[in-house]
Amino acid sequence: MVTTVVALVLFVVWLVVAFGVRILIAVRRTGETGIRPPARFSTQWWGERCFHLVAVLAFAGTAADLTGFLPRIAPLDHPALRLIGAIIAVCGIAATLACQLAMGNSWRIGVDEHERTPLVTTGIFAVIRNPIFAAVLLTALGLTLMVPNPLSLTGLVLLTATVELLVRAVEEPYLRRAHGAAYLHYAARVGRFLPYIGRLQS
Repeated sequence: MVTTVVALVLFVVWLVVAFGVRILIAVRRTGETGIRPPARFSTQWWGERCFHLVAVLAFAGTAADLTGFLPRIAPLDHPALRLIGAIIAVCGIAATLACQLAMGNSWRIGVDEHERTPLVTTGIFAVIRNPIFAAVLLTALGLTLMVPNPLSLTGLVLLTATVELLVRAVEEPYLRRAHGAAYLHYAARVGRFLPYIGRLQS
């Protein structure tokens, strides 16, 4: 039960760090939030709905674990894995904020087709094209290991699929249109979520 409470606290901390803190920083630096609402029923809109569902699954998985409503997945229910999960989650939270800050004023939630921000290719972005999403997935993996029940695992799978969809169907096409050859050359060198993996054809 202690691990479950810690997982819930870490999830709330991640929400505050990834959204609240970063939005406040954006407002102080630029005078606006950096949030770009999607067109209704667009791919990005459906992606946001999936993110909301993932959050619901995360809270529901925690509640089900606290109440004993759902059994944990036996092969994953081990103290060592829960400890590893906690370490991964903390690292993921820290990495999320660090990667967001590395984007500077180019940081956005969502895509605006009419907006052009500088293409960030330095720091962690010289190693991974989407380090923020990678950090988010890392955090989710850690939290799932801390509360390994069917709801948590479903949330992790849905989050992974949603991130893949948004990156491949929304962000990458937008960056091709916005930055042309510069993005294609960059994406041919740098992996999508891991170094060297998911590089695009130049």
